[in-house]
Amino acid sequence: MDYEAEYDNRARVPDFPDIVADWIARSARLRGDVPAADLGIPYGPSSRQILDVMWPDTTRKAPVVLFFHGGYWQRQHPREVTFVAQGCLAHGVAVALAGYDLAPDVPLSTIIAQARAAAVCLHHRIKRRMVASGHSAGGHLAAALTATHWHDLDDRGADDIVTAGVGLSGVYELEPLLPTRLNDALRLGEAEAHRLSPTFWPVPEGRQFSAFVGGEESSEFLRQSRDFAAAWAAQGITADSAVIDGANHFSIVSQLADPASAMVARLVDLARATEDDRSPGA
Repeated sequence: MDYEAEYDNRARVPDFPDIVADWIARSARLRGDVPAADLGIPYGPSSRQILDVMWPDTTRKAPVVLFFHGGYWQRQHPREVTFVAQGCLAHGVAVALAGYDLAPDVPLSTIIAQARAAAVCLHHRIKRRMVASGHSAGGHLAAALTATHWHDLDDRGADDIVTAGVGLSGVYELEPLLPTRLNDALRLGEAEAHRLSPTFWPVPEGRQFSAFVGGEESSEFLRQSRDFAAAWAAQGITADSAVIDGANHFSIVSQLADPASAMVARLVDLARATEDDRSPGA
């Protein structure tokens, strides 16, 4: 298996610069058009540890999806992908986008801790549970949050701050990255790669996860989503994988901007379910 080729998405999609440029333009338009937005909410000391929340109306009372951008934990910024909120906003669901520090400036374990801190901060701000979502590396972070025992970190709120997750082209098993150039910045050893792979984590009862992947992606990305969902389902967790025909690693993200897509429908259903049976700590 040529893992370098399997995980080199930019080589597989030569027009990715045009796709990303379109994301940035669409994101700027959405930030200008959204009914209400809370931008640059700090959740940690660094300039990248921020939350942007896009609200469907000015009441700020909607269910919430927390989204993490991709870039192999080494690239991108949440402002580049604000447009992913469009599909959920059309259904009355808010979307928060979290930034985080990047490798090699910080290790992956720190990035996971920052993602969790973003969720805790958002939970105390909005007084709601949420659904985690993310693309590529962000899918990994969404899975990490879905498997978190929140009272181990903060017992002031609900123990199910994140009730469910949706990943797009996620990297849920990290050991295949070890022989690739991606690990130059990640600096993972075999034991740490296994430890930080959500595929192998125990998951609290009642959580759910849907792993979407593009039909035009590499065999490894297809396998990652399939094996991840199977591993969590074997624990009794409601987990599934779905292939989006014709989508590649980058074009799949546009599904989130389409109010009629199956991915948005899943997110909206999960987000609305966070409003049900809320505990006193929620």
